[in-house]
Amino acid sequence: MNARIILVNILRWIVLLFVQIFLLRNMNFYNLSTPFLYVLFILALPFGIPNFLLFCIAFLTGLTLDAFYDTLGVHTTACVALAFIRILFISVSVNREAFDEPEPSLGNMGFKWFSLYAVICILVHHLLVFFLEAFKFTTALYTLGRCLSSIVFTLFTVLLVEFLFLNRKAN
Repeated sequence: MNARIILVNILRWIVLLFVQIFLLRNMNFYNLSTPFLYVLFILALPFGIPNFLLFCIAFLTGLTLDAFYDTLGVHTTACVALAFIRILFISVSVNREAFDEPEPSLGNMGFKWFSLYAVICILVHHLLVFFLEAFKFTTALYTLGRCLSSIVFTLFTVLLVEFLFLNRKAN
């Protein structure tokens, strides 16, 4: 990885965490749905990043959010699981050796691939966040409803940000 990619990802980490912590933290829809835009940082990390570094970055990202949200490891667990699902999905769907794009984005991979990638990763992340936060199955339907509405809200914000910063491939 070159210095430009590293600098862009550090800036992306700072901006997305800042937006999540200071803007989106208190933004919810009838206390049912909360967008977690910070997952876009882990989703958009370059393909060539080593797995160990990816897990360390996911751990640090989750730990930072846990410090501000006061959630005692919920976001850390979900971010590490998100990194694991990301590795699995990319290893199954993309041949890294024959691929010249640096990162998984809407402009590089197309709407269909990126949407499926984002839905699967966000689903795993949100299921862990909401069920670890509730930590009881007596309110499972309510928790599942919160989870599904937050998935839709998060997916909408992730796709909106991706469309705003769309980097189209040159044909």
